[in-house]
Amino acid sequence: MDSFSLLIVVIVLAVAFDLMNGFHDAANAIATSVSTRVLTPRAAIAMAAVLNFVGALTGTAVAATVGKGLVDPQAMSQLAIGCALLSAFLWDLLTWYFGLPTSSSHALMASIIGAGYAMGGSEVLVTSGITTKVILPLFLSPLLAFGFGWLLTNLLFFFFQKSHPGRVGTLFSRLQIVSAAWMAYSHGSNDAQKTMGIITMALVSYYQFSDFHIPLWVILLCAVAMAAGTAMGGWRIIKTMGMRIVHLTPFHGFSAEAGAGTLIEIASRIGVPLSTTHVISSTIMGVGASQKFSAVRWGVAGNIVLAWILTLPGCALMGYGFARLAHLLAD
Repeated sequence: MDSFSLLIVVIVLAVAFDLMNGFHDAANAIATSVSTRVLTPRAAIAMAAVLNFVGALTGTAVAATVGKGLVDPQAMSQLAIGCALLSAFLWDLLTWYFGLPTSSSHALMASIIGAGYAMGGSEVLVTSGITTKVILPLFLSPLLAFGFGWLLTNLLFFFFQKSHPGRVGTLFSRLQIVSAAWMAYSHGSNDAQKTMGIITMALVSYYQFSDFHIPLWVILLCAVAMAAGTAMGGWRIIKTMGMRIVHLTPFHGFSAEAGAGTLIEIASRIGVPLSTTHVISSTIMGVGASQKFSAVRWGVAGNIVLAWILTLPGCALMGYGFARLAHLLAD
């Protein structure tokens, strides 16, 4: 297969991953609003798809981080990029099957790092970017999200504790629609950019561009793919996040979505490819713990955290193995 054909295959794989990302991570935006019955699954998914698309058009800082901040794009072959995408896609498919809300972002970034290492060893890796944009957020973002969810819930409870429960329920049933929209928008602004970065990496590798510029057609293509994947939904993970971690009311659902969406949006503006899955899951746990510690089903939460921990080494090894095998077969 000639190099241009490989480029086309990589773009197709990137779009397929973007679709899977939207499908896998639909729960990030709508699980809480579906579980509290503020929105029907169909209405929630439709809203999330539209706002994922809108969010995807709002910036490219995260795309630049993924495309050039982890590995040297000019040192990556089309085969290696394609193998990284295949690794991340298969990981998403496997974790979706088991209903585990793992990070599509970390699956992609770890696969890119593994494939890059297979190409040129540690010299290809941008260690500063990996440390500050992958390793630190992996540990800090769940802690921040948990604390944010706990704090916001307690603040809202303080302000509304003397209000009539029925009025509070009605108010937050309406407000949760706004928070779900905000969460969907922030998800699109962070997650869709990751695939933009990968496609641009492939273009830089093929054309050997001296600068890293994301074309408009790449932005639109990834925005549409993310929206389409979200529109297909991912009910297995929606059920895990919205119903199995903790029992949620509209009051708590609003806290989780508002807190998570704000944290993700801040990360998008500064170019940090945050795991939206880690953030919303941790915020839900924080919201649950604000009621009482035992309100969180820690057995389910523990399985989720274990899947998070396995994602980076698992996908890095898969990306490395696929890239090595592909280049051995191609030689």
